[in-house]
Formats: sequence, structure tokens, C-alpha cells
Amino acid sequence: MISYRGFKDMGFSEEVGIDLGTANVLIYVDGKGIVMQEPSVVAIDKATNEILAVGSEARRMIGRTPGNIEAVRPLKEGVISDYDVTERMLQYFIEKSCGSSRFFKPRLVVCVPSGITEVERRAVKEAAMQAGGRSVYLIEEPVAAAIGAGIDITSPEGIMVIDIGGGTTDIAVISMGGIAASLSVKVAGDKFDDCIVKYMRKKYNLLIGEGTAEKLKREIGAAFYGEESLRAVCKGRDMVTGLPGAVEISSEEIIEALEEPLDSICEAARSVLEKTPPELAADVGERGIVITGGGAYLRGLDRRIEEKTGIKTTVADEADFCVVRGTGESLKFIDVISRSNLNRRETYI
Repeated sequence: MISYRGFKDMGFSEEVGIDLGTANVLIYVDGKGIVMQEPSVVAIDKATNEILAVGSEARRMIGRTPGNIEAVRPLKEGVISDYDVTERMLQYFIEKSCGSSRFFKPRLVVCVPSGITEVERRAVKEAAMQAGGRSVYLIEEPVAAAIGAGIDITSPEGIMVIDIGGGTTDIAVISMGGIAASLSVKVAGDKFDDCIVKYMRKKYNLLIGEGTAEKLKREIGAAFYGEESLRAVCKGRDMVTGLPGAVEISSEEIIEALEEPLDSICEAARSVLEKTPPELAADVGERGIVITGGGAYLRGLDRRIEEKTGIKTTVADEADFCVVRGTGESLKFIDVISRSNLNRRETYI
């Protein structure tokens, strides 16, 4: 008789970690590592409700589709906004990563923001089950990010993690494997892009898309005025003439555009520190703050947070992979997680 482990070794079943992000979905397969990173975008034919493209191919269609095709993001601000499309997107990604066997389904660990409601947690779990999971466990993103950043979360000494994704920023003080204080704010990479779009429209009467805004953010974006000043040409549509237009902008203008969301993140970090028990707050003061997520790459963000909090702040190595890597590491304990959650109404780490 072949054991479950034997089936797994033969490739029939997998243990899979999923970073279900607003901007990107990353998948980690036990024994293989990170096997996929795709944008959380689906292109749909509105007339037939047929999915035409998923991931990178669908993302290229944003802002360029004819009237009958819609490129949508089924997750907004860290939670599911379109259940049916999310389920179908997940099914596509799981089959792409693990195969489409109907008999040997993978066990899944899915990351969720720390501040979502029980209803939102249940929606994520049910969507993952319907997409092909044999069983589904949820892990909060700050915990996964800490594991992926190489932090010993079992230590009694506290450390703060700020995970800046596409839809939400999760801030948590972690100690002894749990969260002592946390806050999830709906300000992150997508908000940054939106603020750049609004800034260009207001200052230059230039209408640009979110793809152009994200490109500017990556190429010349900054969060701290002490960073090197870079310049780039921004192209769009002149709102006065209706014709294509272009202006040259600087890093300082991007900082100006991002003032409000950056201040929101810094204030959220201060708020978490105020809720943290004194002993753990003192630990954070000594051990510092670690930034993870794709938003961590905004130049000077660590210096801005350090200036606002007075606490040493560093960017984790491969910050955008910390959450999915931490999810993958948690797969090692999936049997323990499974036993410890047998009597719970929901299963999460």
C-alpha cells in the first residue's frame, strides 16, 4: 500500500503555499520552491463570461481592450471583490503549478491580511477549496513575511514587520510565534499609483494610466528627499487638447505625490507601537523594524520610517518574496497545524 508521502513523491499530490496578493499571486510548492509569479489580473469576454487570459497576458490588456473584453483585478485592497473570478483565477494558477489531477488535490496554505474579517477569511478559504484545494489553511501576512525574512518568530523578543503589498500594508509586532499588536491599512502600492495619476492630472493636465504610474514609481520614485534625484519623461493624453502629450518629472515630484499615503503608513506604524506592551516596544527599539513586500523597494522608504519613528529600519532581502517564502516554510509544520485546528470553526495559523 502506498502512503500519502509515497503519492506525494510520485508527484500525485502537493503541499502548496499561496501569496494571494492584490497585485500578484505567487505560488510555492513544497520541495520545489517558488514556481510561479503572475499578476492578479483576468481578461473576460463580457458577452460570454469566458476567461480569455490570466496573469501576465491579461495584465498587458489593461487599458487596451475593445469594448467586449474587460481586464479585471478580482482582489481589491487585500480581499476578494469578485468571488467567481478569483476562484477561476486560482484554479488556473493551481493547475498550472501542480497539474490538473482530479484525484490527488494539493493541501494549501494561503496568506491573508491581518485585518480582514471572519467573513472575508471564509471567502478566501472557500474560493481556494473550490479552486482545487484538498484542505486550506490561512496564515496572516506579517507572520509569513517575518518567517520569509529569516526572523525567528518563536523568540520572546519582539520585532516589528511592515509588509507593503499592492492593496494593503500590514504592520505587526511579533513575539513567540504570535502577533502582539497589529494594524492593516488599505494604503499600499495601488494607492501609490493612484496618487501619481491624480498628481499628473492636477499639476500637468496629463491623463496617464496605472501602468505608466507604476513605471514612474519604479524608475524614479522615492519616499525621502535625501535620495538621489532622478528624472523621467511621462507620456499620456493632454486633457486640454485631447492629443498625446509628455512632460519631464523628477523624483521630488513623486515624493510630493506620495506624501499622503506615506504619512498614513508612518502613522500606522506609530499607532501599532503605542498599542504594543512596553517590554515588547523596548525590544522593537533595539531589534528594529523590517520592511517586506513589493512596496519596500520604494527608494528611501526605510529612511522615512526611521525618521518618523526613531527606530532603525531595514529592507528585507528579496522583500517581494518574503511572504510566499514564509508561507512555503510554514508548510513544514502543516501536519501540526492540521492537528491543532481540528476543533476550530476556521483553520488558520
